[in-house]
Amino acid sequence: MATCRICDTLYEEFISFGEMPIANGFLPPEDFDQEYYFEMKVGFCSSCSMVQLLEQPQRERMFHEDYAFFSSLSKGQTAHFKNFADSLMSEYLTGDDPFAVEIGSNDGIMLQNLASAGIRHLGVEPSENVANVAREKGINTISSFFDEKLAADIIEKHGRADTISSANVICHIPYIHSVLAGIAKLLKPRGAFIFEDPYLGDIIEKVSYDQIYDEHVFYFSATSVSNMIKQHGLELFDVEHLNVHGGSMRYFIAKKGSRKVTEDVQTVLANEERLGITLPETYETLRRNIEGSRDQLVKLLNEIKAAQGSPVIAYGATSKSTTVLNYCNIGPDLIAFISDTTPLKQNKFSPGMHIPIKASDEIEKNQPSHMLLFAWNHMQEIMNKETAYNNRGGKWVVYVPEVKVI
Repeated sequence: MATCRICDTLYEEFISFGEMPIANGFLPPEDFDQEYYFEMKVGFCSSCSMVQLLEQPQRERMFHEDYAFFSSLSKGQTAHFKNFADSLMSEYLTGDDPFAVEIGSNDGIMLQNLASAGIRHLGVEPSENVANVAREKGINTISSFFDEKLAADIIEKHGRADTISSANVICHIPYIHSVLAGIAKLLKPRGAFIFEDPYLGDIIEKVSYDQIYDEHVFYFSATSVSNMIKQHGLELFDVEHLNVHGGSMRYFIAKKGSRKVTEDVQTVLANEERLGITLPETYETLRRNIEGSRDQLVKLLNEIKAAQGSPVIAYGATSKSTTVLNYCNIGPDLIAFISDTTPLKQNKFSPGMHIPIKASDEIEKNQPSHMLLFAWNHMQEIMNKETAYNNRGGKWVVYVPEVKVI
């Protein structure tokens, strides 16, 4: 039994993924014997409908000076955040001297658009190496974890915010009530808090269990977000479903009564009720589907290895791949190496299963017949890039929404 981080209700796990390393903890061989593990268990709270990890590693183990994720390496993500910045500027940052804050601003992929437009801004990014990249672009960034105390400091130095935004970050934060209290204080009376994260509805429907890893302590739905924010005098006034990261939801939040609630909110809440997001049996079904996906993937990789006489190559050393590899017990016997374009990951090894990470030019050198696509959420961008592999008949192994070869 564990206590819900949102409403303090006791709740139970519905699945354990077993011992799991730090998802983004790509490492050299000399660090193998010091690798950290924790049991990754997931539970559902029937009181507030929040799905969450029962325990999460300390934040300093996950976000630090060696954090190996830079949003701007993806052209698709660059375009996505350019569009988001444009919408902020046209709809919310229109008054005199507007001020925008971003929680978890990474390398400045979104804020660079506001900076170019001369809009006052502040990025809050705890990983020093990533924050330094943003600073080099001229983006005002501090290296801190956002909470109620930091919000007070920001008000003192910069004033209150017209917008507070975040992308793929709020679900990382276990001390969420301190964050929401800070947001409620930092927002102007009609200010908007807008965040996007992987959507629980998509995880259930696509069986995209690789969205579950150490950084993601919460798996949000409109229902659980509404239950969570009302404790801080906040209200969900709009929602927008996004295709990024394999299915995300963008939540628009303001002080209760300050903005009109759109019909889309009620539509999504009704859809979630039909999907069974508030019912414990939904998560028992999800567990069975996850186990089935695991068994099918291992079977397929073994069949390919037997047919071609060698392991496959994987594409994309993602955080999500750590869950798949360790939960399915897939090691170098089934995957020869993982190709990745991130220099910080190359020549290291995957967390837990210790599969080599190599540069993308190794694909052409090895001429694989099959590649396992871990970065499936960037599939279209990857298909456009890997035309040489596709043209010579290369095949892709995918596991979301189903295990198959394409």
